[in-house]
Amino acid sequence: MLQFDEYRVKLNNLKPDLDKLGQALDLEAAERELDELHAQSAADGFWDNVEKARKVQKRISNLEDKVNAQARRQGAWDDLMTLCEMGNEEEDESLIPEVEAGFDALVKEMETARLSTLLSGEYDGSTAIVSLQAGAGGTEAQDWAQMLYRMYTRWAERHGFSYSVLDYQDGDEAGIKSAAIRIEGENAYGYLKSEHGVHRLVRISPFDANARRQTSFAAVEVMPELDDSVEVDIRDEDIERQVYRSSGAGGQHINKTSSAVRLIHKPTGIVVSCQTERSQFQNEETCMKMLRSKLMQIKEQEHLDKISDIKGVQLKIEWGNQIRSYVFMPYQLVKDNRTAYETSNVNGVMDGDELDGFINAYLTAAATGAWASK
Repeated sequence: MLQFDEYRVKLNNLKPDLDKLGQALDLEAAERELDELHAQSAADGFWDNVEKARKVQKRISNLEDKVNAQARRQGAWDDLMTLCEMGNEEEDESLIPEVEAGFDALVKEMETARLSTLLSGEYDGSTAIVSLQAGAGGTEAQDWAQMLYRMYTRWAERHGFSYSVLDYQDGDEAGIKSAAIRIEGENAYGYLKSEHGVHRLVRISPFDANARRQTSFAAVEVMPELDDSVEVDIRDEDIERQVYRSSGAGGQHINKTSSAVRLIHKPTGIVVSCQTERSQFQNEETCMKMLRSKLMQIKEQEHLDKISDIKGVQLKIEWGNQIRSYVFMPYQLVKDNRTAYETSNVNGVMDGDELDGFINAYLTAAATGAWASK
């Protein structure tokens, strides 16, 4: 049948890309590393250092996922080719929807896997800490910040990543003033680093009785969570510690205790806070990780030799600084100013489902140096 023949051609055309993907993922090296790590985990005294053992187990899990995922893609290709042959032999049109859906799913999964091959940065494999800050504009901007919060948590869920809320400050009437989320999963930072910057929203205000069009801004900061092997010299006398009572929307985001911690790095003015851990000590420990990550990130971006040279970098959450615009009215369009990638599926983007297109465009442009604007 013609439709099955068409999909056999499509599958044969896709096969070289599937093979190249396996080579780009360097699965042979992954399997060698797995053998070494399995040997380590089977050795006597492996669990004497619990923290190190957990990191090894996590690495094993990530490598196994990588190897198994390519095997599943190869298996899916084989199954689809078999379905096409069966459909042709038996002239069974009922198999066509299954072939169509399977082919589309395979192409999408291959594209997602291809993205991971573009992640070669030192911290791309790290957990991501995503911080959101409402811009000027009161309730409008705070509502927009909460919409972005939902977009990133939905994106994490759709990718099988786990997330935890580190800080959550309610807005005065609606939305949030600020929030910080830890998103854990393979290459979480590598994917989400594209989101760092100011995000602009244009819509008819739901808070305006006259239904006027409103422009709102929110800043998104993305940094990798550094492990203890990365040394950052932070002097105790340079830190101001503040303890305060946690607050959140109906208690659903955080534990309402007096253990929330805010750290202010006096030389740079950098502020980090955490209120979701069980104790003040744990909150302070998380704050220190956030501060270390932020200082190291700025140091590397500015090519500085010493942390003491950092003066603090603040995003101006206003017109002219946005990396991406989200237009709800008078038309629907989301456009990235750096790559020129755009889509009219606003609802899909805000639901975290269509965000990958922007991430893909950013990583591809970063890998090739092809920026529409800077």
